[in-house]
Parts: sequence; C-alpha cells; structure tokens
Amino acid sequence: MKTMYGRQFATMAGMILLSFLMLGASFATLSYQYAIQEKQDSMGRSANIIAAYTSEYINANGQYSWQDMGFQGQLSVLALATDTHVMVSTAQGTVVYATDGANELLELENRSIPTQIVSEVVGGSFVGATTLGGMYERPRYLVALPIQSGATLQGLVLVSCEASEISSMWQDISSLFLITATAVILIAAIISSVTSMRQSKPIKEIAAAARQFGHGELSVRVDVGHRRDEVGELAEAFNAMADSLSKSEQRRSEFIANVSHELKTPMTTIAGFADGILDGTIPPEKEKQYLQVISSETRRLSRLVRSMLDLSRLQSDERAAQQQFDICETMLRVLVSLENKINAKHLNVDAHLPDDPVQVWGDQDAITQVCYNLLDNAAKFSPENGPLRISITTKSSKAYISISNEGQAISPEELPLIFDRFHKTDHSRSADRDGVGLGLYIVKTILNSHKENITCTSEDGKTTFTFTLTLA
Repeated sequence: MKTMYGRQFATMAGMILLSFLMLGASFATLSYQYAIQEKQDSMGRSANIIAAYTSEYINANGQYSWQDMGFQGQLSVLALATDTHVMVSTAQGTVVYATDGANELLELENRSIPTQIVSEVVGGSFVGATTLGGMYERPRYLVALPIQSGATLQGLVLVSCEASEISSMWQDISSLFLITATAVILIAAIISSVTSMRQSKPIKEIAAAARQFGHGELSVRVDVGHRRDEVGELAEAFNAMADSLSKSEQRRSEFIANVSHELKTPMTTIAGFADGILDGTIPPEKEKQYLQVISSETRRLSRLVRSMLDLSRLQSDERAAQQQFDICETMLRVLVSLENKINAKHLNVDAHLPDDPVQVWGDQDAITQVCYNLLDNAAKFSPENGPLRISITTKSSKAYISISNEGQAISPEELPLIFDRFHKTDHSRSADRDGVGLGLYIVKTILNSHKENITCTSEDGKTTFTFTLTLA
C-alpha cells in the first residue's frame, strides 16, 4: 500500500530531479557554447596579435623571411601562453612555420591548407572545426586570419586547439552537476522523510482512533496538542464528531430505556388483568372494573405510540415547508378543539389577542401541535374554576406567545428538566397518570427546528410558557 510519505517523497524527488535535469541541460548547453565561443574569441585575439605582429615585422625589415629566430620565438611564446598550435602560411596556403610553443611542428611545414579555407580567409576569416585536409588526425577548433601589409596579402596565420579540451571541461561541469543533484536529492529525501513522518503520525493516530470508534469505543479521542494546521483541524473535527455521536448514542440508549419502561407498565397491567379475567382469578362482579382499567391502559399505550411516531417524524426532518399564517387564528382553533376539556374543569379563559392578524413564518401544522400541547398541559394542571391566560404580543421582528395557568408551582430543581423526554415532575405524576412525558419535549423539538426559543417560569403558584415566532 502506498503511504502518504512514499507519494510525497516520490513527488518531491521527481520534481527535484526533473528541475535539475532541465536546469542542468540548459546550463551544460550554455556552458559548452560559452566555452567554445570563449576559446574561439581567445584564439581570434591571438591570431589578430600574430597577424599584426607579422605584418609589422615584415614592414620593419622590408623583407619576407620566416626563419628569423626572434620572430619564431615570439610565435612560440604566444602558442605556449594560449596552449594552441600556431601556423603561418603563404598567401597560397603553404605552411612555412608551425609551433605548439614547446616545439616546432616540422611535420606540418610545406603542407598545403585546403583551398576552401584559404578562400574564406582571403575573404575575411575562418572559424570552425577541421582537420585541415588531414594535417590532424582529429578535428581541431581553428581560427584563421589574413596577414596584410598595406593592401597586399602577405600570408595567413592559423591558431588551433584540441576539441577534447572543451569536451573535457563540459564533462567536468556535467560531473559536478550530477554530484550536486545527487546531494540535493539525498538532503531532500532526509528532510522529506522527517517532515512526512511528523505529518503522517497524527493522521495515523486519527485513523487508529476512527477504527476504535467504529468498534464501539465511543470514549476514544485524538490528542490535538498545540497543532493549528490542517491536521489539527482534522483532529478537532474528529473529536467534535465523536462527542456528537457519543451524545446521540447516549440519548438513543436513554430513549430506548425510557420507551421500554413506559411501554412495559401498561402492557404488564393489560396482560395481568386480562389473564386474571380469563383464568377466573378476578371475580365476575369485578370484571367490568378491571376491563375499564385495561381500556384506560390501552388508550394510554395508544397515546404513547402516537407521541413516539410524532417524535420520530420530527427527528427525521419530514416537515412541511415553512409558510406564512396567522398565529391568532391558529390559537383560537386550538382553543375550540380543547373546549370540552376546558369546560369540564370550568376554566376561565382570558385571551389577550391583537385585533389584527399576526402573520408569522413556520410549519403551521407543527406550530398548531405546539399550541395544542401547551394549552392541553395548562388545562390539565389547572385547578377547578382556575384561570387560563393566553397572550400574543409583537416586538421588533418576533411574536411572543404566552400561555399560563395557576396551580402547584414547578420546583426550581425540576424547572430545567421539564423539556426532557419522558420527564414528569413530582406533582404531575399524581395529577396526570395518563401522560407519557413527551408533550413538552415535542414542543421543544418543533421550536428548535424553527430556530425559535421557549421559556418557562413557575413561581407563586403561576406557571407561564412563552415561545417566539418570526414575523412575516
């Protein structure tokens, strides 16, 4: 399996090598061309000096003699200083003198320069690589210039050097380049190895933590340390995800436990009383009484299942799109639907609703359920002939809907827990035996999905629920 380190190193090494190859090729080519040009320029300068010196020598002496020792000595010095072969020929191309600085090249004397080269020199100059018609075994770089005495062509001067000298220099440059490239790649490999290991270590830790988490170890977390880079962000994201999943799993476990408990009680009651009637344990004269209990528990079980289905629908985000509606009209319709329950307790409804419609945004059916649950809860815990107050006000961009009743207050310790699933306050357990403890949780869930708030205050025997909706 390819590792991140391997891929990173291969990429880095490939880029460095490619860069060096391109740079090296360009540098070597330019260096080679520069070396050739520089050598040719140097030989050209030597040839110019020799041509000028020869021309002055002839003019000064008024004779045409190449055997003068002083003249030959000067040519030898120039040849030795420039590490070249120096030749002098007649205007027709016959070599009359040749030297490498240390020796006279007698084997080259009286030999003829190729006619083509002579023609080019007579025309101006010759620069290039040549064997001079077989005078040399291997091609040499040659610069040839005419020797002028006034307007008269007195001869030719030729300066040459081994081509291998320049090739050897190019090889040295290439070797230096390869050594440098190898050293750079090794250094890059070391740096890349250290860097990649430091980068890949936390990623491996995250991968190991993810595997542990996948096997059910929900408490595992990644140590972020002081990292503030992308890897640190990844570790923080993993920890946040783990926290969220752990809380979800905890809520799921609690929900299952609560549902199991809530379902177990009515089902046990129904099964026990039904078995008692069937096997004759319960006397016939009490059968009707226990059948009523079975019927009541069956209805409570039905309400529990319906509430759980509502909760499941809300948590699955299967809600209608938000729309504009009148919250006052919605509240009045809910009041009408609860008329029998309100009249049964002879409650005094005090509704403070605006004369004009209050248009709000939301899922009308879901908000209707919020109003129903809150009003039903208020009516349930109100005493006989007690007040039931409803008010709707607006402020800035929000509508504030309040529902309050009088009765036994909720203790400060239990007040933060009233919106939890299956939670029942101590006084509600005796006052509401048929409740399942999901009504207020559903209210909170709906309003949270609308990004709205709900608060509850309970003091001096008065409990008030207030929630917000966004004005249209």
